[in-house]
Amino acid sequence: MKLLFSRRFLPLFACQFFSAFNDNFLKTSLVFLILFGATTDTSALVTLASGIFIAPYFVLSGLGGELADRYDKATVAQWLKGLEMIAAGVAVAGFLTHTLVVLFVALALFGVVGSLFGPIKYGILPDHLRPEELPGGNALIEGATFIAILTGTIAGGLATRGAGDALIVSGLIVAFALACWLSALLIPPTGSGAPNLVVTANILRSTAAMLRHLRGDARLWWGSLVTSWFWLVGIVALSLLPPLIKNAIGGDETTATTYLVIFSVAVGVGSGLAAVIARGRIVLGTTLAGAVLMGAFALDLGILLATSGAAPMMRPPLAVFSSALGLHAALDLAGLAIAGGLFIVPVFAAVQAWSGADYRARTIAAVNVLNAAFMTAATAIVAALQSYGATLAMLFSGLGVLGLLVALLIRKTMPRAAPVASTKAGAR
Repeated sequence: MKLLFSRRFLPLFACQFFSAFNDNFLKTSLVFLILFGATTDTSALVTLASGIFIAPYFVLSGLGGELADRYDKATVAQWLKGLEMIAAGVAVAGFLTHTLVVLFVALALFGVVGSLFGPIKYGILPDHLRPEELPGGNALIEGATFIAILTGTIAGGLATRGAGDALIVSGLIVAFALACWLSALLIPPTGSGAPNLVVTANILRSTAAMLRHLRGDARLWWGSLVTSWFWLVGIVALSLLPPLIKNAIGGDETTATTYLVIFSVAVGVGSGLAAVIARGRIVLGTTLAGAVLMGAFALDLGILLATSGAAPMMRPPLAVFSSALGLHAALDLAGLAIAGGLFIVPVFAAVQAWSGADYRARTIAAVNVLNAAFMTAATAIVAALQSYGATLAMLFSGLGVLGLLVALLIRKTMPRAAPVASTKAGAR
């Protein structure tokens, strides 16, 4: 708790919270408008929305890493969050004119800013935190992210209920973009990690170089692939959640929001448990346990959906949670999310600790590129499978089986120890 309110950490925590809130508020508002405003099955379009937001991470994370290593990370964050105000303006135009294409453009712009900010968000932690503070700092950032997902999801669901109020939606987007920029202004300076670095104009070449650097370190490559699996599972689960609630469980907009709340809170709980287990260490065994549980809960949810009959449509939360199907699905989703929190915190802290100070942001950027590649490919594959008739039961069951296989691979390839590299972390 002392770390949370320190001058070297709180502004970044707040900036990440407001940024994640706006991202998820916009995405949830758009998804709910698509899903509950249509009379036909729009599951593939909902999945596509997630893909549009993630795709810039694959293209621009490399540039973001170079900028973060070459220049002061706090300064770059301030410029990016200023640009996010422009993206917020595009979103406002989309909501006020009820133009779906403009809203998709706004979602892509938020993805662009997020992809450039990602290497800063995690690369800056070792600049301001001591090595033993990294697991706790990562847990707090993950907690901020998923609390923001929670509140952004609730706000997005409520704001778009019954077609929504465009002025309220627009006002919230602008207000939180402004709060994010103001928080960024308070992030302490870090100095340049690589002052002689020449930023590569060819973003594909810089991305390829970072991936080669990442591939050259066996531990970092292992850690990046493991974190990519977490984000793949997360984006697939979140993209399937709204159609799961509407089509399989029979919930209305409020019910969908409630399930998203449960999922988001559970990830935060899992992240907190991982930090408690770590106690200032990096315990990769927690990641392995999380992998097994993620696969088991996803598989159980798939079996549940395959063996359940059709549910009444558009039921409120109380009616859904009074049913065995609704309660069982909620427990599976909560278990999957808690397992995800346990999974991601130790391995990402290890990646940060293993990275050299002069290449840390570019390492995080390369990891983000892999994360984005996994997520983009997953959303494209899931959308294609949905268009060819794959059911939610099939998709969750497949995710569960793959998850258990991934857990086995993690067990076979896990480094025996996770030594913490020295950093230039200050206690200022």
